[in-house]
Amino acid sequence: MSNAASELAALSVPIVGAPMAGGPSTVRMAGAVSDAGGLGFLAGGYLSASGLGEQIAELRAITERPFGVNLFIPAPRPADPRAVSVYLNEISGEALRQQAELGEPRFDEDDFSAKLELVLAERVPVLSFTFGCPSEQTLARLREAGLSAWVTVTTLCEARRAQAAGADALILQGIEAGGHRSSWTDEDESGHGLIALLRLVGSEISLPLIAAGGIADGAALAAVLCAGASAAQVGTALMLSPEAGTVPSQRELFAEHRPTRLTRAFSGRLARGILNRFMAEHGANAPSAYPEINNATSPLRARARERGDHETFNLWAGEAYELAREGPVAEIVSAMGAEARQVLRELAERYASG
Repeated sequence: MSNAASELAALSVPIVGAPMAGGPSTVRMAGAVSDAGGLGFLAGGYLSASGLGEQIAELRAITERPFGVNLFIPAPRPADPRAVSVYLNEISGEALRQQAELGEPRFDEDDFSAKLELVLAERVPVLSFTFGCPSEQTLARLREAGLSAWVTVTTLCEARRAQAAGADALILQGIEAGGHRSSWTDEDESGHGLIALLRLVGSEISLPLIAAGGIADGAALAAVLCAGASAAQVGTALMLSPEAGTVPSQRELFAEHRPTRLTRAFSGRLARGILNRFMAEHGANAPSAYPEINNATSPLRARARERGDHETFNLWAGEAYELAREGPVAEIVSAMGAEARQVLRELAERYASG
């Protein structure tokens, strides 16, 4: 049995906490998921190497359970500067309205190399990757160091390439998922619904599979287990917990029954969030320009959060966000596990008697 398979089999609840960079994920959330019998994750995206190191130390101070860290694979090249300039000119009035200034539309690698070395040095049990796949050499280094490397994919083609490169497990992100699309290229038509993706990849790939996207209750957890997943990665389902860093104005919107949409308006990369005015007015014109747009709009979005103006900042959430429940992470994780076991028992009894 591989390291990844052993780690997943050791979970008393087959739930992995989604790494939601930029606010919702916290050290407390990661620790609570791990202590509840799942696998908690730290969101390494947007953090410096030193900041991530501090979070790893904080997490180890509150739990002895295994956990993971997620890193963003850097974009291969800068975006078209003219397209970025045109879009920033369009949204300059939004910054004025918030009494904020747009940030520098810089291209950066999110301190990826330094964070990778940090995770290796810290011997974090699991390292997952979003927006691409590390090189075969990098994955070999992780394997030799005893770390388990999970790669997030959205298509069968990406899954094949990740397996060939040496990934230990695959996180399959369905189109229903909240936050950024984890596709290796920022394309409008990329990915599948989660169940279709699970069956396509599971029919060909032998690696352990972790299902992500639209899983917010025990029935959905049972469904992905039946479809071939070893565990489910959940994020939106935990966003109303006290451990989550979800801002109050977004928590309130979970009861408003708004639709979700994919947009590049806030970051220059497709991401799913609850529909708001900024998304509706600027989404059609936002170019594919990550991380430049993300860096430029960061001060604007931060100011809008401070003011509680939910019409102007990103409201990342999955399609099933209305199923999210309030309560501590431990209660949510335990309840989802118990509900899934009940659903599976009822299904077994129904079809055994049939």
